[in-house]
Amino acid sequence: MSTLYTLVGFIAVLRLGELAWSARNTRRLKGRGAVEAGARHYPLFVILHGGWLLALLAFIDSTTPANPWLVGLYGLLQLARLWVIASLGERWTTRIIVLRGEPLVRRGPYRWVTHPNYLVVIAEIAVAPLVFGAWELAVVFSALNAALLTHRIRVESAAFEP
Repeated sequence: MSTLYTLVGFIAVLRLGELAWSARNTRRLKGRGAVEAGARHYPLFVILHGGWLLALLAFIDSTTPANPWLVGLYGLLQLARLWVIASLGERWTTRIIVLRGEPLVRRGPYRWVTHPNYLVVIAEIAVAPLVFGAWELAVVFSALNAALLTHRIRVESAAFEP
């Protein structure tokens, strides 16, 4: 099996697992009275991430050799993602879920950075195509992600204001 198929399969399995974990946490938080903000833009993220994975498969030759340093960097990004998820615990979701009266998490990477998960995603969207030298895909999907994240961060900041 090619490295491309292995990496895309790995990413897809991780994303599906994250969606399941997020749905579980979302149900629990809503059961405690939490509300969702920004639900209308959420499908755009699903489309973006799905399109990104499909673009990797459609525009990169499966025989293209992978840059081992960038594969390693991608692996480190997954460790950073796990740190983010572990730091938020049951409050980690892929949606903006607000539980009023609860303080913002200030442990793990949240001690230093407001949106560490977004930093990981920004890097992932650029690095995965670059593993195979597909800088054009890195640029296009990074720009699309930046546009969506700009909107999402505004919505999230407003939702968590006291």
